[in-house]
Amino acid sequence: MEEIESWIYLNAIPGLGPLKAKALLDKFGSPRVIFKASTKELSSVAGIGQDLVERIKNKEKWINLTEELTLTKKLGCKLVSFEDTHYPPLLKNIPSPPPLLYVKGELHQQDYKMPLAIVGTRRASYYGRMMSTELAGELAGSGFTIISGLARGIDTCAHEGALKREGRTLAVLGSGLNLIYPPENRELSERIAHNGALISEFTLNTPPDRHNFPRRNRIISGLSLGVVVVEAGVRSGALITANFALEQGREVFAVPGKVDSPHARGTHKLIQDGAKLVIQWRDIASEVMPQISWEGNKENLERPLPVLGEDEEKIYSLLSSEPLHIEELIRKTHFSSPAALSLLLSMELRGLVRQLPGKFFVKVK
Repeated sequence: MEEIESWIYLNAIPGLGPLKAKALLDKFGSPRVIFKASTKELSSVAGIGQDLVERIKNKEKWINLTEELTLTKKLGCKLVSFEDTHYPPLLKNIPSPPPLLYVKGELHQQDYKMPLAIVGTRRASYYGRMMSTELAGELAGSGFTIISGLARGIDTCAHEGALKREGRTLAVLGSGLNLIYPPENRELSERIAHNGALISEFTLNTPPDRHNFPRRNRIISGLSLGVVVVEAGVRSGALITANFALEQGREVFAVPGKVDSPHARGTHKLIQDGAKLVIQWRDIASEVMPQISWEGNKENLERPLPVLGEDEEKIYSLLSSEPLHIEELIRKTHFSSPAALSLLLSMELRGLVRQLPGKFFVKVK
């Protein structure tokens, strides 16, 4: 049995769940060893009762491996296991990381370094849709990867806003990747896969059952440095995502709305409870800047000339004390706008460059 096949089997066992799967992996090290373990060894793991032991022993019963692998190839998906080097590092550190991710599209380093989630109600107002689109567009245009859940309303606007700026966006589904939900977002999902990725922890033909969405929400927050809630009622699923974010040590932001709007009651409660109030995208970017990783560490900041990456060097060499516009940098380096802005932001955090009004940049002496 191939290693990835053992991950598929583990992920498909009903009732196991990510927490118990993690407990098994902590004990045995890999799915292959789990499936070779004796009944006594399996039962020694907390939470693994006789019923789960039987399900583990009969792993072939829960999924047709050949069909799953064939469909994975047909859809152009990749399988990213917990031990894979491409597994998102932020997600790996949450209390209940999914053992296996189905990914359609590509995951880039930018997605690990500058990810932000934007979520909210499915019944969005014009104001909510406008704010979601605008915030996502500005953040994506500045190099952030926008993460959301492909749902109607705020989520859809967040993905669209990022794509309009040719930025990156990731959609986390509460169904299998062969059952896009909602169905009217199928075309949007294809565009996301071409400029980001679709992600699901569920087997490919898993339907969008209600209980899947809270699990989906923990992944949205787990992939992100922070979660922005644009509009949410008091029982909105977006508040579940915000709660997961707090449990995972992520930043929580909320966009205020009309005092008497039912769509704003949840966001206003978040602000009352300490979420950071958002008026414009810079309110978010400035808050997460200290968390964004870059080459080296804080000791490097004391050096007059920190080591630059190859792409950073291309931009840094063009800058001087004379302001240079971002479009001119893009023209001379042939980088995309999000890539250039991501590199500039990284250097700005290290005190190497400074952004002036109007997207002009100068080298800091």
